[in-house]
This record gives sequence, structure tokens and C-alpha cells, in this order.
Amino acid sequence: MAPRALWKGNLALADIECPVALYAAASTLDRVSFHVVNSKTGNRVRREYVDEESGREVADEDQVKGFDIGNDTFVTVEPDEVAELVPASDKTLSVARFVKCVDIDPLFFDRPYYLGPDRGADEKFALVRDSLAAEKAVALAEAVLFRRLRTVVIRADGDGLLANTLHFDYEIRSPEKAFAKVPEPRIKKEMLDLAKHIMKSKAGTFDPARFDDRYDAALAELIKAKMAGREIKPPKRKREGKVVDLMDALRRSADVTKSDDRPNRRKAG
Repeated sequence: MAPRALWKGNLALADIECPVALYAAASTLDRVSFHVVNSKTGNRVRREYVDEESGREVADEDQVKGFDIGNDTFVTVEPDEVAELVPASDKTLSVARFVKCVDIDPLFFDRPYYLGPDRGADEKFALVRDSLAAEKAVALAEAVLFRRLRTVVIRADGDGLLANTLHFDYEIRSPEKAFAKVPEPRIKKEMLDLAKHIMKSKAGTFDPARFDDRYDAALAELIKAKMAGREIKPPKRKREGKVVDLMDALRRSADVTKSDDRPNRRKAG
């Protein structure tokens, strides 16, 4: 089944307009998901919005958005008032400039998408894709997506284009607050050398297939066991390790990696 486009429009580069379609590149639909059910009847539970004071159910037509200004006082906004604030969309991804991908802080990357050709735009699409690949650059474009004017970074990838919406500047939290209590100890050269050795011994390439969602797999196995009526055994937990001296831990780790690096020698028969 072909994927459903989330958005369709034109990718505008100067006087070139290329019809494109935007597809979700990541999804959580394959994760194990649950419904809330009544443990006594086995029926699904339905959520209801109730008035916080009276406890009475509030009808859909009486539910409006409210902004908390303090002391449980809200400024209410009607649906049509919110709808009028949504930017007008001309269905265009307008390229504003080209930059190097390394110039964009990864903190700003939001959601990933695939950007493909639409309505017979193969030649124009290939031109944009191959130009980005040849220059090793990414395009910064703007478009009204999902009710907001979003900045999108577009880069070539194989036969297609990858697109990422970017976080707004105000959404990125200050690192100074997060790192305010980070101590500044003096690291001995020997410790740093041992750490470097461990890192070099474990150097490799990024392979997402090697990362398993163990929690989701465990949930799936739990459900299979319950459906089959098998005995459910709780997983074994690792015991918490004792606090050890950092230098000793580094030396032991370095010794392990050194032994792993040695070629296996067969004993003489």
C-alpha cells in the first residue's frame, strides 16, 4: 500500500517550481499500544470532560480553549478566533537560502519527512536533488505546515529528498541552566589516556538496526504469554553495582579491550 502524503504543494527555487509531496519518515504506530478498559467488565473506558467544580459533564459545543493567567482565571478563545490566526497557505515550500548541514545545530531538528515528486515533476525533482548532492548543501525553505509557518531543511538522500522541520528558537532551552551544577574537576592525563583507548577500541559506524526497543519487545512477549496462558516470569534485574574508584574502573575496562584486541591463538595439539 502506497504511503499517504501528509502535504502536497510546490518546492520553489527561484523561478523553478517543482510539485512535491511530503510523507512521514518515522512512525510510532508499530509500537505496542493499550486501551484503558474496565477490569471488572472488560469494556473500554470512555473519557469525559467534566467541570472541575461541579463535576458535571461539559458538552462538546461548550468546550473552548483557555489561557491560564493565574489564580485559576482563564482568557477564553473561540475556535473561529483561533482559525483566523492560522497563516494563509499558498502550498509552497519557498527556498530562502542554502547552507551546510554542519552549520545547523542538531538541537533544532524536529520531525523527519520524505519529500518526493508529485504530478510528473521527475525532471525538476531530479535537478533539485542532484544540485543539492553536488554542492553538498541543504536548502532552508519556509511553508505553512500543520497550521504554522515552519522552517524546513531539505537535503538530498539517495533517489529522494529528506526534509526536517526545525524547532523555533524560543523552543530550545538554555544549556546554561542544565549545566549550571556541572563540576569542573581536574582530570589526570593517565585517566584521559585510558578513556581515549577505550573509545578507540569501540570505534565503529552508526547502524540503527543494532538498537533494540527492549521495552516494546518485552511488552509484546508479555501479551503473547498471557494470550497463550503461559506462566509469566518477571525479568531478572541486574544488581546495582558498587561504587568503585574511577581510575580502577578505567584500568579494568582498558585491560578488557586490550584482551579483546589480541588475536585468538590456537593451542598446539
